[in-house]
Amino acid sequence: MNEMTMIETKRDDSDSRADGHHHGHAPILTGCPWHDVNEMLQSVGLRPTRQRMALSWLLFGKGDRHLTAEMLYEEATQAKVPVSLATVYNTLNQLTEAGLLRQVSVDGTKTYFDTNTTTHHHFYVEGNHELVDIPNPNLVLQTMPEVPEGYEISRIDMVVRLRKKR
Repeated sequence: MNEMTMIETKRDDSDSRADGHHHGHAPILTGCPWHDVNEMLQSVGLRPTRQRMALSWLLFGKGDRHLTAEMLYEEATQAKVPVSLATVYNTLNQLTEAGLLRQVSVDGTKTYFDTNTTTHHHFYVEGNHELVDIPNPNLVLQTMPEVPEGYEISRIDMVVRLRKKR
C-alpha cells in the first residue's frame, strides 16, 4: 500500500489528543502519518479535512522544507491529491496563522513556507530560486531600529541573497 493510499483509506480518529501543541518547531511525524497529522491539526484548532490532512502530510512528512504554494500544488498533483491551487494557498495560510509554518518572502513576489518555525535566517540562491537555512542561529544585528510607540518587534527575518561568482 503506497503512502497516499494510506491517507485516503485509513480513518480512525479515536486517538486524538488535544495536548499535543507544538511551539517553535514543526512536529516530527513519528507514528502513523494519519494520526500524527490529524493530532497536529486538531492541536491548533484546525479541522482535519481530507485535503488539509493530505497537504499537511506532504508538507511535514519529509523534515524541514521550504516550499512555495506552486511547489506544494505540484507535489499534490503528482501524489494524485485532488486540490486546487486556491485550496493549497488557503491551507498554507491557515497553517501559517496557526503557527505550524513560517512565511518567508523573497523579492516581494515569491513567498516560501518554511516547516521549521524556530528562529533562524536564510540564504536565497538567486539562480536556483532556492531558500536554504543559515546554520548559525546566533547572527546578530549590530543595532536594532527604533520601534514606533505602541509597537514591539515580533520577529526579524534576514534573507542573505547568493549568486554564483562571475
